Amino acid sequence: MTNDQHIHTGTQSGNLSEKPRTQSWLFGALTVVLCIAVLWGAAELFVRFVIDDGMQFDLEMWKYARDVKIVSPDPLIGHRHGANRKAHLMGVDVATNSHGLRDYEYRYERTPDTLRIEMLGDSFTEGWGVPFADTFSKRVERLFAQDGTKAEVINTGVGNWNTIQEVEYFLTEGFKYRPDIVVLNFTFNDAEPVPADKPPGFFLRRCYSCVFLIGRIDTLLRQVSERKNWADYYLGLFDHGKAPGWLDAKAYLHKLADYCKSHGIRLLVASFPELHDVKHYRFQEIADLAKQAADENNAAFIDLLDSVKNEDSSSLWVTPSDPHPNARADKLFADALYQKLRTLQ
Repeated sequence: MTNDQHIHTGTQSGNLSEKPRTQSWLFGALTVVLCIAVLWGAAELFVRFVIDDGMQFDLEMWKYARDVKIVSPDPLIGHRHGANRKAHLMGVDVATNSHGLRDYEYRYERTPDTLRIEMLGDSFTEGWGVPFADTFSKRVERLFAQDGTKAEVINTGVGNWNTIQEVEYFLTEGFKYRPDIVVLNFTFNDAEPVPADKPPGFFLRRCYSCVFLIGRIDTLLRQVSERKNWADYYLGLFDHGKAPGWLDAKAYLHKLADYCKSHGIRLLVASFPELHDVKHYRFQEIADLAKQAADENNAAFIDLLDSVKNEDSSSLWVTPSDPHPNARADKLFADALYQKLRTLQ
């Protein structure tokens, strides 16, 4: 046998031995991919049809962002409600009007002989987990009607907004309603930075199990790591009045106050409490900072902790895992707001 024959035979033998290896590798890879797909599919079905009962906070917030919100062209607003959107979230129907507000179809033009109040705020104002008629804006409207005063209380709240976004919305669009009174509803996380919002991608718009898993991982990390708990986080946003986020929020409150003064609009700053524990309240410092800012701008102020501080905290929550104010809490807030607003007419 020649050397060439030896070489040719050896190469052919090597190719034959590589084929089973390649086939084995491909089979193994395909098996892994198939197993992952089956597991993911099973997890997706389990979350959609077993876990998702319509009251899971992280899933419902995700649906809210997906189905109701849109990205705003104004980076200082970030996101807002889309017009004429409908969704069923946290057990209640949510519908927006042609201006993207969770409210009646109010026109910009004034209704004759009618007091007009404009509510600025976040998910507390929007009424997360609260039926539309039970939101504090609509309750205040009915309370005025009961005392014979025609009033329109316009709810411009959007979930996850902060003071900068709320004021920017008012100065660029909300002013068109020409209110008699503006209420800036201030919450304990309003010193957060404006998020850089962008639409969720194709996959994240559809993957229930991904959203649920991310939420569980975040909860686990907070339990086992040194990440700040909710109380330390909120207090840290203000840092005794020195945090940049609070100083920015305070500057925007000043902008709102200047606009209101120059246009003959009364301004009320309403401080909403964190509801985890209203009897042993840890965030009075935040309300005090809001009051100080209101006083500096000659704006009226109300601390709504006073309206709920004697209540059992859990009776005020949408669910045990979601301490947004429920309909009962909104009633207590509305009663207090109405009494304060009567003094500003």
